[in-house]
Amino acid sequence: MTADDIKLIGVMGSGVMGGGISQTFAQFGYQVIVRDLNDEILARSRDTIENGRFGIRTAVTRGLMTKEQADAAAACITYTPREEDLRDVDLLIEAIPERLELKQSEFGRWDKIVNPRAIFASNTSGYVIAELAQHVGEQRKPRFVGFHWFSPAPVMKVIETIYADFTAPDTTETMMELTRRIGKYAARVKDMPGTYGFVGNRVYAAMRREAQKIVDDGIATEEDIDAVMRFGRNWPVGPFNRGPGSRSGWQ
Repeated sequence: MTADDIKLIGVMGSGVMGGGISQTFAQFGYQVIVRDLNDEILARSRDTIENGRFGIRTAVTRGLMTKEQADAAAACITYTPREEDLRDVDLLIEAIPERLELKQSEFGRWDKIVNPRAIFASNTSGYVIAELAQHVGEQRKPRFVGFHWFSPAPVMKVIETIYADFTAPDTTETMMELTRRIGKYAARVKDMPGTYGFVGNRVYAAMRREAQKIVDDGIATEEDIDAVMRFGRNWPVGPFNRGPGSRSGWQ
């Protein structure tokens, strides 16, 4: 399967990440089916996608999209509580809560529901991809990858594609090309058993540990560390998010 073959995308989970992923693909004209447990949850997700801070309608008021573009994007998303509605998707993206056993069991069930040619991708922020695929069939594993987005998904400009030993090279390249087609930077990352996190989270965790050690050793305060990193290294926010003018990178 190539990026040209991906026409219909299924997203399991309509929370902050699942909704943002669905919105991003819809804004680029992809047909998306987003699934969650019930209509009430889906209604909240739809309101966030359309009217939230980074939503489609909000983009119109900020001059980032036209009303016609927003209407077209909204029309690309279908909301459903029924898993079977995703059986014909070309790509299934998992964005359910970060619980290893839950993800493993759900992937095993979806493997029996979704057409065998579909790529399975997990938006996990850190679980080993080989472990997530434990309950899928051997025929699916070459089409199983990690696909880690950063929050908020419509705004942040990079996606980590994580390939396991069993992931077919053309699957990895398809996901990299798909990433580029929705205006993101595609980072290729090797799955590494025995670790938690990929590039972004592992580097951040190491930085945060060292920053805390500086505080614990009495070398500098949290505020001064933040100031040094923000004004000396041009970080949008310091490791502690403290001090005058501190803010998140997307505020």
